Amino acid sequence: QVQLVESGGGLVQAGGSLRLSCAASGRTFTSYGVGWFRQAPGKEREFVAAISKYVAFAVYADSVKGRFTISRDNAKNTVYLQMNSLEPEDTAVYYCAADQHGASSRNYFAYEYWGQGTQVTVSS
Repeated sequence: QVQLVESGGGLVQAGGSLRLSCAASGRTFTSYGVGWFRQAPGKEREFVAAISKYVAFAVYADSVKGRFTISRDNAKNTVYLQMNSLEPEDTAVYYCAADQHGASSRNYFAYEYWGQGTQVTVSS
């Protein structure tokens, strides 16, 4: 069992930056792939970025490529999402999720464990 807790959300102006953290507890995080998803009001949850275990292969949604960076610190059992050049369209609740198979999947159904989410609001 893995417990995930997101933090770092908040209110920021367009063009600003935030860094989200996903802290894991319960089991060694090293062997898990981790993804970030987001859900805006009235919309479905969508993939943002993911990072695999060990070699930390990362994938991104086209909408955030070049602006967001996912990384992991296995010593701290934490995965980060650095978000730069934020746009109002990035406003959503951001969730991290863990995949026990270790992949960096874009597929919502690949993830067994989910955090409670952190709100990101970007004002224009």
